[in-house]
Amino acid sequence: MAALKHIRNFAIIAHIDHGKSTLADRLIQLCGGLPEREMRDQVLDTMELERERGITIKAQTVRLNYKAPDGETYILNLMDTPGHVDFGYEVSRSLAACEGSILVVDASQGVEAQTLANVYQAFDNDHEIIPVLNKIDLPAADPERVRKQLEDVIGIDGSNAVEISAKTGQSVNKVLEAIIQFIPPPKGDHKGPLRALLVDSWYDPYLGVVVLVRMIDGEIRKGMHINMMAAKSSYLVERVGVFTPKIKIVDCLGPGEIGFFTAAIKEVADTQVGDTITDKKNPTSSRLPGFKPMQSVVFCGFFPADSAEFERLRDSLKKLRLNDASFTYEPETSAALGFGFRCGFLGLLHLEIIQERLYREFDLDIITTAPSVVYRIHHNNGEIIELHNPADLPDPVHIDHIEEPWIEATILVPDDYLGAVLKLCQDKRGEQKELTYVGSRAMLVYKLPLNEVVYDFYDRLKSISRGYASFDYQFDDYRVGDLVKVSIMVNSVPVDALSMMIHRNQSVARGRMLCERLKALIPRALFKIPVQAAIGGKIIARETISAMRKDVTAKCYGGDVSRKRKLLDKQKKGKKRMRSFGKVNIPHDAFIQALKMDDN
Repeated sequence: MAALKHIRNFAIIAHIDHGKSTLADRLIQLCGGLPEREMRDQVLDTMELERERGITIKAQTVRLNYKAPDGETYILNLMDTPGHVDFGYEVSRSLAACEGSILVVDASQGVEAQTLANVYQAFDNDHEIIPVLNKIDLPAADPERVRKQLEDVIGIDGSNAVEISAKTGQSVNKVLEAIIQFIPPPKGDHKGPLRALLVDSWYDPYLGVVVLVRMIDGEIRKGMHINMMAAKSSYLVERVGVFTPKIKIVDCLGPGEIGFFTAAIKEVADTQVGDTITDKKNPTSSRLPGFKPMQSVVFCGFFPADSAEFERLRDSLKKLRLNDASFTYEPETSAALGFGFRCGFLGLLHLEIIQERLYREFDLDIITTAPSVVYRIHHNNGEIIELHNPADLPDPVHIDHIEEPWIEATILVPDDYLGAVLKLCQDKRGEQKELTYVGSRAMLVYKLPLNEVVYDFYDRLKSISRGYASFDYQFDDYRVGDLVKVSIMVNSVPVDALSMMIHRNQSVARGRMLCERLKALIPRALFKIPVQAAIGGKIIARETISAMRKDVTAKCYGGDVSRKRKLLDKQKKGKKRMRSFGKVNIPHDAFIQALKMDDN
């Protein structure tokens, strides 16, 4: 067991693509965490999706042994965190388990929106921050400009920032020296009762439920009986270990260390992230503060393309929930799509990743409904309810007003694209709060309604700025909005999966666009199919899918015209009856295509 003064716990934080995972690779290489033949790029990104997209989705922990120039051996617990705004929860949990952070900034791009968000989280956790300027080998690198940005924008001293190239390994050893010098060792009591913070938990097919802990006081060893204080459950510890990044079994974990244990835990739901773990025989009286529970901001329905797959979908979601504490789901039914689940996400990328994982890891074909946010419905009698699914909106007669969530967005964009970004924010009902300059880039602070952001804001921001704009947001408040529910009816039958809440000013345009989209996607039948968009009882848009026609007069060669007329009238009556009883089957891919709402 290591002495506290020889332990350093730190997280690597940065904006997307500034080189966190590459720096983690170099540190593992320098400390000999893996033999040279087992090293590969992004060694901590274990998920196939992470490697394919080049992004980190899950925060990963690794324990390294570093022999300092003074001859002492230090234990470094490194946490590689995601950079995307949708995985901010992973970052906040990692920061709570550490004493310091390495802030990686691209020496060519400078400070970005997510850099700011992560640094402020590190400040909230009283972290010692080591600024690192990465990619200094690039021709466009300008370290002096970025040092000045660190001081002007974030307010941290840029003079002692370490200049490195994580790709080539240049000066990476200076980062290790800075960690030993500037990051404080953890505090803790070896002899006190066991107190450990549950940082993460996931399901491993060989080990069962694996629990990642940050030790505060006491020791945890094989054969101990432990209590989970919030879950009020107790278990017998089967094995204790650390990641180097391979699994390495150890005798025990002491104060300040980060490691894992397994204990025949059946469900990951029994391991609440942020829970305090203590010794059953000698429990602690004080619980750790834990983490703020994560609030889902985007909701959408998941339905199996084949209704017989419902049970498999339930099991798959259960397994995904094991590995992702910020993902939530509950059962729901839809007249159009049958049985499914209403799922909650931290953003659209989070939704996309979960959808992709269901397809890849569980071979499930699913239909997703339109993403929506949580609205607050204020009834006339003073009752307030939360609305997750637009299809469940109560009768407007009973509603006094509806509130929608607003966010505060920070956008950093080069001056050339500022006009286009301002117009986009205005089109999305945004309110400008601030416009300042950071060198040649503008920093915009806007208040925006969240339901405008979840559809296509991020994609459009990237396309109008040619990928140069960076975006970060945090929840601001609920505000009263003039919102209406747009229902879609096919052959006079409401399709609840396509219902959406929208601002009254945009309802007609969005309804018309959806009707046109569905007209092109729904196959023709033997009768006319009306596709309508409605607000309450008022139709705001309509398209008609024309009928396929059989030539019933083909067998009439000449003769009296009344014979043909009689046959056509008979066909018309049949079509009318067919229309009233006929069921229109909307193809599954039509739902997905119709919901890809862009403004083109």
